This record gives sequence, C-alpha cells and structure tokens, in this order.
Amino acid sequence: MNDITVRHNPGRERFEILDAGNVIGKAAYKEYDGGESPQRIFYHTVINEEYGGQGLAGVLATAALNRTVAAGSGIIPVCPFIKKFLAKHPEYSASAVPVAPAHLEFLDAALAARTRG
Repeated sequence: MNDITVRHNPGRERFEILDAGNVIGKAAYKEYDGGESPQRIFYHTVINEEYGGQGLAGVLATAALNRTVAAGSGIIPVCPFIKKFLAKHPEYSASAVPVAPAHLEFLDAALAARTRG
C-alpha cells in the first residue's frame, strides 16, 4: 500500500488511483459548462476487484474532489459512490451541485458520442 498514488488524467477526463504506477481504479467525469462556473459531472467510480475493501475508493474520491474544488469547479454527483461520499463528507457541500435534467442530458449525449467516435 506504500506505492498508492492518485493522479489527474485530464486527457481521459478521470482521476486514477495507482499501485506502483499501475492504474487500479478511476473516478470518471465530464466537464460541464454550468454558465456561472465550471462543473464536473462525476459519473463512474471503480476500483479493481482485487483492491476492494481497502478504502481506496475513498482515497480516490477525496483526491478527486479536493482537486476539483481547488480548480474552482462544482461537483455534480451522478455516480452513486460519489453521491454517498458527499453525504458523509459535508466539507464538500459548498461545492456540490444538485443533479439537474440538463446535466443528465449532457452526460448521455457526451457518452453516446464517445461510443460512436
């Protein structure tokens, strides 16, 4: 566990958690222009099965949300894990943005375009 790190991979729109340089999990997002301020729609968080139960998803979420807040972006929790994490960590409440139909429509279109391309 000493070689666990988290990095932001903006080219793939995700935060990655690594063990000795190997990606073992990710928190995927899409950038959303919320008008007044930028927002990140977090839609999928996963940790490789063999690393489950070690609290690594929480480590990943903490790093991803801290960096999102530091970048001045709002947090839109579509991902069930991120939504649950935010409920347990009120320190992020000022940056959390309620999920709206426009967020879901944008996300659906963005993910559909990615699979077509």
